[in-house]
Amino acid sequence: MILRTERLILREFTADDWQATFAYENDPRYLRFYERDEVTERQCQALIYQFILWQGEQPREKAQLAITLADTGELVGNVGVRRESANEPVADMGFELSPDYWGRGYATEAARAMVDWGFGEWWLDRIHAHCVSENTASARVLQRVGMRLEVRLRDHQFFRGRFWDLSLYGLLRSEWEAARTLSG
Repeated sequence: MILRTERLILREFTADDWQATFAYENDPRYLRFYERDEVTERQCQALIYQFILWQGEQPREKAQLAITLADTGELVGNVGVRRESANEPVADMGFELSPDYWGRGYATEAARAMVDWGFGEWWLDRIHAHCVSENTASARVLQRVGMRLEVRLRDHQFFRGRFWDLSLYGLLRSEWEAARTLSG
């Protein structure tokens, strides 16, 4: 599976992708909103292996794609949608981007492509995503792809010595279709 946008190619993961993923997942800027202080090589390799295993599912329940720059092929993050079962019309979406590429619109571009694919190819009825409420950059990405804040769970997670609020965003197929009609 390959998705192309103006500046990105979203592609299936390969075993060699762990090194680029390992580099950004250990950046202190990236780790700010995560429970862990670091990711080991073995943990990162296992994560990439899991993404590769999902590629072989029949029918497929989860799709997590590497975000690469179209002009260089450099891996800068990942984005995906995940269903609980192949017949499920609801999916969770998640994305990660190397801090070296924050602020350039890549996360929004990748997330929008994944949302369009989820509604267009999997015929999902709903896509939702969550983020730590203080992660305003991620919240803006979710809003830019059409998601609405549905609930803020106060003091929902405890890590880094404190409680964090968690925000849940969602987008319905009918809202996605209406937005596509308006945009042309």
